[in-house]
Amino acid sequence: MKTSGNTISRKDFIRNSALAAAGLTLIPNIMAASPLFDPKNISEKGKLSLKNVRLETGFEYEEGEVIATKTDLFNIEIENGKIIKVSPNQPNGKAIDAKGLLMLPAFKDMHIHLDKTFYGDKWQAVRKRTGGVKGMIELEQKILPEMLKNSTFKAEKMIELLQSKGTSFARSHVNIEPTSKLQSLKNLQKALENKKKNFGAELVAFPQHGVFYTDSVPYLKEAAQMDIDFIGGVDPFNIDGAIEKTVDFTVQLALDHKKGIDIHLHETGESGLQTVEYLIKKVNENPSLKGKTYLSHCFILAKLDKAKQEEIAEKLAQAQIGIVSTIPFGSLIMPIPTLYKHNVTVLTGNDSIVDHWNTFGTGSVLQKANLMAQLYGYSTEFLLSRSLKLATANILPLDDKGNLQWPKAGDQADFVLMNASCSAEAVSRVSDVKSLVYQGNVVY
Repeated sequence: MKTSGNTISRKDFIRNSALAAAGLTLIPNIMAASPLFDPKNISEKGKLSLKNVRLETGFEYEEGEVIATKTDLFNIEIENGKIIKVSPNQPNGKAIDAKGLLMLPAFKDMHIHLDKTFYGDKWQAVRKRTGGVKGMIELEQKILPEMLKNSTFKAEKMIELLQSKGTSFARSHVNIEPTSKLQSLKNLQKALENKKKNFGAELVAFPQHGVFYTDSVPYLKEAAQMDIDFIGGVDPFNIDGAIEKTVDFTVQLALDHKKGIDIHLHETGESGLQTVEYLIKKVNENPSLKGKTYLSHCFILAKLDKAKQEEIAEKLAQAQIGIVSTIPFGSLIMPIPTLYKHNVTVLTGNDSIVDHWNTFGTGSVLQKANLMAQLYGYSTEFLLSRSLKLATANILPLDDKGNLQWPKAGDQADFVLMNASCSAEAVSRVSDVKSLVYQGNVVY
């Protein structure tokens, strides 16, 4: 039996049919190969040749305003996971025909929880919440043991969803707390090992239930010695009741094990601002953490007056602390333009796809870029093209002057081919991803 050009087992066919009957979204076990990348067209292992690849080459101006993006067709040569040559388009019988599709940097989801999801399992909507975040901690303590039973499988399904939306890399927070101990981490590491040829990730040891509110300290210390990249945290005052104690522990653990820091901060009152200012202070005291420290959500920024937003943005930039925002809307409009103005690194992610926190995730960070553009009126050709950087973790084909800066020989061969004329259109229309390549490996 076949689906999307890939052979699947009878067992998988029966399972998928049953899931479909239950009304669930399906992602095949093997990512569907684009007709562009039929394996028989890839002649030599580790090498890939493409022709008729559309690349952006510059901006078209009228009275000083960017009114269009220029593109042309190129040949792309790939070997050992890297782009080795970009050259003017010419006939090449051995090259795969990209048919004029637009090549853009592959997308990166920089805030997601791959370890705890309902995706790939039966549908469940969010239940009525009581008791705020601490109430959600109590809920997690009840449901995590059951969720862990098939969390590796569900993580793989969610990775496949991200890939179908053009994402080749994620920063995943993973629960480290007394309920799941290190099991959530171990289960996710299995999923990532299974996907390592076509998906990259970095991990955050995340004390979802508080560092001290539940005694997560011994598990965080053990996790810090494992294959993780960041020490996480959540609402030091609201959960642990102690900003300095919690931040000090997080900073010291990161320093001791040469890790980065990525703290969830939902607090919108005075404690939120105090946490931001204290983290800035600690990073400035420990310069090795500059460029390796992030605040996820950081909703307090949306509640500050304009002058205070400018002041904090400048201090974040000086400390090289980034903001990872899911681009909320409604009463919480984050000051993303102000952060950009002060050259603060801004990243995004889906956070939840479908779990006990939220069920509205689509898996697309390009949609996040589209939402940002709508919220802040980034509707011109130039501003739409700049908005793409939110989906690519700040990689853009053209610099602000319209000079081509990606792709070049030596760049990692991580890219998407899209049905769009330029990046501005891709953002505005959330254009379809036709193919995804990760480190030279054809994924989708």
